[in-house]
Amino acid sequence: MKPETIDAYIAGFPEAVQLILQKIRATVQAAAPKATEAIKYDMPTFVLEDNLVHFAAFKKHIGFFGGSTDGGRLSAETAPYEGPKGSLRFPYDQRVPYGLIRKITQAKAREQRARAAAKRKQRSSAS
Repeated sequence: MKPETIDAYIAGFPEAVQLILQKIRATVQAAAPKATEAIKYDMPTFVLEDNLVHFAAFKKHIGFFGGSTDGGRLSAETAPYEGPKGSLRFPYDQRVPYGLIRKITQAKAREQRARAAAKRKQRSSAS
């Protein structure tokens, strides 16, 4: 059965993985306090105007999806973790870069708020 909440998702993993997932969740919540939680694509997701970030546990790593390089400013920091299709992979045998997760989430939130504001402005000037 697929989890319907982030709590249920996290509960399905061993305790050591649960601790990492909870800390990622708390890091994202602190970085984007207005974001709401959801399960999308069978993964914990935070939504702010649109999907903000997703994260998921896999056999050997945590995947972090939808991240931003903040216009390239974070590229050097994200490079060691780059996975397929713009995802980041945080192996279980390495320290999880929670500070980087915070920076990525904040950058993505700024980008999404700016994009939403531009859309609202475009709609109001068209009417």
